Amino acid sequence: MKKEIVRRTFFWRDPLTCARELIGAELIWGRCGGIIVEDEAYLAENDEASHTFSRPSTRAFVERNKAGAAYVYFSYGAHWMLNVLVKGEVNGFVLIRAIEPVRGIELMEKRRELDDQKRLCSGPGKLTQALDITDRHHEMDLCADPRHCFLRSADAILDVVADARIGITRSVHHPWRFTLRGSQFVSVPAKL
Repeated sequence: MKKEIVRRTFFWRDPLTCARELIGAELIWGRCGGIIVEDEAYLAENDEASHTFSRPSTRAFVERNKAGAAYVYFSYGAHWMLNVLVKGEVNGFVLIRAIEPVRGIELMEKRRELDDQKRLCSGPGKLTQALDITDRHHEMDLCADPRHCFLRSADAILDVVADARIGITRSVHHPWRFTLRGSQFVSVPAKL
């Protein structure tokens, strides 16, 4: 199956569709990368868990950036989080929660000081540490540079599970976390 860079038009749809269809895509980050096995969708409006609900700076980010831009923020004073901006009839974000490492594994292990591939990128903070993603990547266009992008095969058939989002305290009831069924690389197994 031939993989191609995910172009901006992919992100001109709703966040739920984008999040579901990014499962199985490969996140390329410099010399490292992996298959996306877990992500979450957030809406820019009427979603209390989204940064746009309480942060004017995030609403301004949505206004000034094109679909496919990286939204990187520091969570709880501990970890960077990588999101991609989605713009369509409904704007929002896809938070990349976990990948199955496939390239640059030794470098990622060195950065994390860990040699357990299943735990290497099994959470959004672990993933950004392994890939060395920080605020210097905020607003980066993830649809143009083959060194920082998503690759996917349009004809891939995957078994994707929808589940409640995790790690948040508001709007937790939405089944907007998507995982690759049976993956050992997710942060928390889906409740089937």
